Amino acid sequence: LLFIRVFLDFNRPSAILNHVMTQSKDKPCEFVAEVTDKTRADVKGGTLIQYEGKLRLLEIAQVPKDHVDEFTSINTFKIFNTNNMWIQLDAIQRLAEAKAYSMEIIRNEKTLDSGLRVIQLETAAGAAIKHFEGAIGINVPRRRFLPVKMTSDLLLVMSNLYNLRDGSLTMNPKRQFPTVPLVKLGQHNFKKVKDFLQRFTNVPDILQLDHLTVSGDVTFGKNVVLKGTVIIIAHHGERVDIPSGSILENKIVSGNLRIVDH
Repeated sequence: LLFIRVFLDFNRPSAILNHVMTQSKDKPCEFVAEVTDKTRADVKGGTLIQYEGKLRLLEIAQVPKDHVDEFTSINTFKIFNTNNMWIQLDAIQRLAEAKAYSMEIIRNEKTLDSGLRVIQLETAAGAAIKHFEGAIGINVPRRRFLPVKMTSDLLLVMSNLYNLRDGSLTMNPKRQFPTVPLVKLGQHNFKKVKDFLQRFTNVPDILQLDHLTVSGDVTFGKNVVLKGTVIIIAHHGERVDIPSGSILENKIVSGNLRIVDH
């Protein structure tokens, strides 16, 4: 597998559209996949590869177990697919009428809330890239990719890390680093949005946060500030209440810390 290393940097969607529309008829660009630089939070994201003369999307579920470490390496695969796609409509029509789409079935093993284990079969829309002429990947700035797939992502977009301007979320200029913090919230207590919201009186200040791990029965008071690397662990049978106004910088909190109203 050959990693595609030649990408263009675009700051505005209009630049991408202009690039697609100004291609010659002899060398059309029918499909553009937006990719961005991979961080520690994106190691499972799909990437683009060159295979049998075509650009293809490779998802982690398609990778043999022996090569998963290689796939998730930031050094080996430096970019990942954002799922933003630009496709020529006439090319879609041509392929649909010819019934030319042949999408790989991706097998995903899942466990339901009831504990039942199931197999989910799916196809990735981006996998259609192999059928289009002149398909390319364009490396876009990180601000073009703000997914909310888990409550850890929700914490980021609800925080002071971003400002809402003209209907778009942009990185707070007070953030000293261009990358977002790595946030890991315990699946048992923070997985569902309802449970997640009940554990925060308001969202902490994370402008100077690098890494946050929270596990177990943990709640946050008002106006909490998190900086550097913060790890908060409440073991089974324990509870940790982070007091209002707390400033945690490069701290590990574990055991019982209970705040009782009076």
